[in-house]
Amino acid sequence: MELLEIRWHGRGGQGVVTAAKFLTDIALSENKFFQAFPEYGPERMGAPIQAFTRISKKPINVRSAIRSPNVVVVMDPTLLWTVNVLNGIKNDACLVINTPENPDDVRKALKIKDKTIKIFTVNATQISLETLGRAIPNTPMIGALAKALQLAEIEKILEFLRRSFSKKFSDEIVEANVQAALRAYQEVKEG
Repeated sequence: MELLEIRWHGRGGQGVVTAAKFLTDIALSENKFFQAFPEYGPERMGAPIQAFTRISKKPINVRSAIRSPNVVVVMDPTLLWTVNVLNGIKNDACLVINTPENPDDVRKALKIKDKTIKIFTVNATQISLETLGRAIPNTPMIGALAKALQLAEIEKILEFLRRSFSKKFSDEIVEANVQAALRAYQEVKEG
């Protein structure tokens, strides 16, 4: 894929913007071109927000929000019923959704008949509660996205996560995030 465009949907406080930017750090380490930026509504905890990530092997000249994404990541499953997360989605797109539901049930509930659209689900909230002690699903969603898109070897992503988070957090928090990403990578379901 020449240009990967990811639209993230979440709520303030879930780490949506951090996750979008984390992918650009990985792209930078692979000498790729990238963009990551948020689009906020009311800037408060729990408010719906969007973030965008573009990754390419060539320079990126477009500077607008992503309206026809290859990938949609939904950090909060309640947004499936309150925000049109499918708006502009391409026929061969990929959805990665934080939900305990299986992909086939999500496909039916969202009335997605196009079988070229791949759906991946993972209970990132439960994973983050069990590994981090808080409902911050961004790190598990990075693991699920890595599996869904085959972005890079999971070991490389986990090592990058260790290096990048060790600058800000204690070893205990870093390892909890690594375990959250790894669990999501292993537990994500495809449909």
